[in-house]
Amino acid sequence: MNNFHDIAIVPNLTKSGAYQTSLKVIKKLRELGMRVFMPATLSERYPDSDIVWCRGNDILYSSCDMVLTIGGDGTMIHAARRAAPYGKPLLGINTGRLGFAAELEPNELDMLSRLQNGDYTIEKRMMLRITHLAANSTTELFAINDAVISRGSLRLVDIDVTLASDQRSICHYRADGLIISTPTGSSAYSLAAGGPVVEPTMKCMVMTPICSHALFARPVVFSHHSEISLRAYTDDNTEVFLSVDGAVTIRLGRSDIVNITSSDIYAELIKLKDKTFYRVLNDKFTEEDT
Repeated sequence: MNNFHDIAIVPNLTKSGAYQTSLKVIKKLRELGMRVFMPATLSERYPDSDIVWCRGNDILYSSCDMVLTIGGDGTMIHAARRAAPYGKPLLGINTGRLGFAAELEPNELDMLSRLQNGDYTIEKRMMLRITHLAANSTTELFAINDAVISRGSLRLVDIDVTLASDQRSICHYRADGLIISTPTGSSAYSLAAGGPVVEPTMKCMVMTPICSHALFARPVVFSHHSEISLRAYTDDNTEVFLSVDGAVTIRLGRSDIVNITSSDIYAELIKLKDKTFYRVLNDKFTEEDT
């Protein structure tokens, strides 16, 4: 197991309780003999001379041994995309609502000692590589949860789905949109749209239509070796957008193509508990219902 010493803390201070939790985390990590790294943009909120302030995400993520997020699932997903290219594992502390991806609750900070004695595991999570091909540009993006093509007006969107390798047509959707998710993202937006729950360490992609205008439209599961090519047909009265992990949004032009496949970069999540995925799934959604 890795010997974690330099810990990057990424708090979402818009979340209730995140600031107080972060102070407790810093204190706990110091007791364990670890160094704390944080974004320099937060230096005014933390008058602490022992924190290592990093100017820029590249410096923060390249300097640390692991990343600890404090906030909701969105905070962790956002940090995971940045940490993955550097091969840095993440641990999430939930101060959000559902906290499905986060490992610890604020009352479980004593479990951070397991980072020191090696009593943890690391799960590798598949990510998506999304290539947006526009008339005069090519943009490459990465997602740990999903890529979504959706309408921005009242009109339905027509979306052709083909295999990029040979341009064989798979299907055509007339719908509010289309979700391509990882196994990790299968329990997020895709699930809400009627998609299946997939065990998060699997390697596959889930395609889930959003309110499809068809009687028998169903989600489809693809091998992680597949490359899916999407084209949304638009006119002057229809706006269509590509959203990646709910964080990056691009308006699609009439002739734009979006290719999606698995990435060779993985997100790594630190697990301190022995709860199975299915136990966590049941516990979290039971909490949400009550």
